[in-house]
Amino acid sequence: MALLQISEPGQSTPPHEHKLAAGIDLGTTNSLVATVRSGVADTLADENGEHILPSVVHFADKDEILVGTPALSHATTDPLNTIASVKRIMGRSVKDLATLEGYLPYKFIDNESHVPRIDTAAGAITSVEVSSEILKSLRERAEASLGGELIGVVITVPAYFDDAQRQATKDAATLAGLNVFRLLNEPTAAAVAYGLDQQAEGITAIYDLGGGTFDISILKLTKGVFEVLSTGGDTALGGDDFDREIASWILNQAKLKATNDHQMMRRIMKEARRAKEALTAAEAVDINVVLNGDRHFESTLSRHQFEQLIETHINKTIVWCRKTIRDAGVEVREVQNIVMVGGSTRTPYVREKVADFFGKQPLTNIDPDKVVAIGAAQQANKLAGNNPEEDMLLLDVLPLSLGIETMGELVEKIVDRNTVIPVTRAQKFTTFKDGQTAMRIHVLQGEREKVADCRSLATFDLTGIPAMVAGAAHILVTFQVDADGLLSVSAEEQNSGVRASVEVKPSYGLSDSEIETMLKASFQHAEEDVHTRALIEQQVEADRVLEALRSALAKDGSLITKEEFAKIEQAKSILLSARQGNDGEKIKQAIKSLENESEAFIARRMNRSVQQVMKGHKVEEFE
Repeated sequence: MALLQISEPGQSTPPHEHKLAAGIDLGTTNSLVATVRSGVADTLADENGEHILPSVVHFADKDEILVGTPALSHATTDPLNTIASVKRIMGRSVKDLATLEGYLPYKFIDNESHVPRIDTAAGAITSVEVSSEILKSLRERAEASLGGELIGVVITVPAYFDDAQRQATKDAATLAGLNVFRLLNEPTAAAVAYGLDQQAEGITAIYDLGGGTFDISILKLTKGVFEVLSTGGDTALGGDDFDREIASWILNQAKLKATNDHQMMRRIMKEARRAKEALTAAEAVDINVVLNGDRHFESTLSRHQFEQLIETHINKTIVWCRKTIRDAGVEVREVQNIVMVGGSTRTPYVREKVADFFGKQPLTNIDPDKVVAIGAAQQANKLAGNNPEEDMLLLDVLPLSLGIETMGELVEKIVDRNTVIPVTRAQKFTTFKDGQTAMRIHVLQGEREKVADCRSLATFDLTGIPAMVAGAAHILVTFQVDADGLLSVSAEEQNSGVRASVEVKPSYGLSDSEIETMLKASFQHAEEDVHTRALIEQQVEADRVLEALRSALAKDGSLITKEEFAKIEQAKSILLSARQGNDGEKIKQAIKSLENESEAFIARRMNRSVQQVMKGHKVEEFE
């Protein structure tokens, strides 16, 4: 018997006006879909009553594709055609697989494209296609439960997903027939689920440890507005690592090494995962697994042993917590709430270490597997227009700074790390040489000062710049980052209106540890980078002054006396010598000396130019 929802007049949306929307947590290990019904957000179950969909796809052939639990049953019998943890390779390049291949029991096809393709019985399959099958299954579940087509969804991603990984996620959704309202950072979705938007203000830490990714975000809440002050994390750290530690322990105890016996390794990994989950409540668990042939391995793993195995991984998350709090400009004691997200936070030792670091018990009253999907559903419901009276704003931030290459192979940052998105920022640049008619715009991502130490995102050319003297062109470079963290860059010469642009949609992303490495390097080399940048800027300025002087002498050398020329040449020689050294202050002084010696010559050039402009005119015409 159905229940009727009773509400105050005017407070409920007529059924025919309610728009169907959903939130999707596309996870490494498991995925869920949730929606808001009768004002309550909850996850949706399949026909068997299961809310969690294992993020596993089995490709028997092109006409037989299994998703979820049915696919999981093939993991040990047909591992090469059963794709799990595909989120780890979303948006990654072929060369990135070198750091992942030991954990991925698949065959990758050699191809000229940057996009890795997995060899399956159904043919060559990309990670986008695998993810689209998972999203398609969730879409069908939602539409069957709600009795109609979804008008849009909010899909969550790790806060530290880069442009390529976010774009790959959107591509997978499009392939699955979904309209994406927006991508939402998983920690931000968790804050919504916990109702933290109802508080007036406060600092909250979202500790999200899933199957394959870890994120820590520091959120500031002010009158229902979420602002992510800072984010940190590792896109290749999670519960899967706990499973591998137990699997390694089993192999060591059995005196075996990791092999290419994929079926045996899948059996061991399956037993490792079972043991990990059992140790959430039990003090010890019996291990029993078939190795090879008729050989069995039996032993007992205690919770204490398990904690020793995973301690290094948990400590990595605490290091990230410390860094991210420092980036946010707050103290640990200022954090009022710690929200635990992701199935791996069920591990008692994880909760213990987090509580020790923050000095207070974390929030764990919502199912950590469901919390992200529930928050996404609430946001999707709002974006669908079902709750226009609610005022909730979600502000995410950029994980790494964005900028362009300037002279001397330096990086000029235009949008700083941890800037709230969506955002548009612009900065003016100019030409370096007389008569320059084109400029190459090299878009970069990273925290270091030199191009070689940052990541290249895109390159495009601005052509058709009118030939002018160096410095006369006004080129406005604009960076626009949308709510999903996707970037577009444009450049316009404002005198002529010539324009060029690029959308940064790379086909591959950062390697597992690249973001972490980039941030560590920026901290470790901060002082060195400041010195290097100051030196290179002086070297570039020296080059500019020397080029301008060469051009001036070529055009107006008749205006200079022999004595002046000798003094200028001497000062020029001193500058050229200083330019080759590593003393920025010495270069600066040499530039000043050359400018002083050239002062009279420059003044005569200016006078001649003024005379030429005024020839045939009266002074009154210029008033």
